[in-house]
Amino acid sequence: MKRRFTIAPGFAEVEVMARAALGTIPDALRRHVGDVIIRVDDFPDAETEREMNLESPFDILGLYRGVSLDRKSIHDTPDDLDMIFLYRRPILDYWCETGEDLSHVIRHVLIHEIGHHFGLSDADMHYIEEQD
Repeated sequence: MKRRFTIAPGFAEVEVMARAALGTIPDALRRHVGDVIIRVDDFPDAETEREMNLESPFDILGLYRGVSLDRKSIHDTPDDLDMIFLYRRPILDYWCETGEDLSHVIRHVLIHEIGHHFGLSDADMHYIEEQD
């Protein structure tokens, strides 16, 4: 269902949309995402901006932080939890520029970042997105 907004959705609304989008991702991918935390922030932090060499905080819609499954070992003792960051303001900016359905944009970003969790290629992620 396409939602119409008269004002930009807040953190809670984007989080609800992300959880709903997560429910539409194919089971083969979703069932392995159990421990990944999804966090909505307005923008990436300054450290991420430096690490990613961003010209602007609007240059990134989401980010996977953690060790991808293709690189994990049973001997690993991770310092941090695996997280997917969704950057609300850049997502909303992209949404306004493209006119795409916001739920579709959020789903696209989630699939892309979950794909990084699995160590998938961009072609693999595109194929997964097309499996609607």
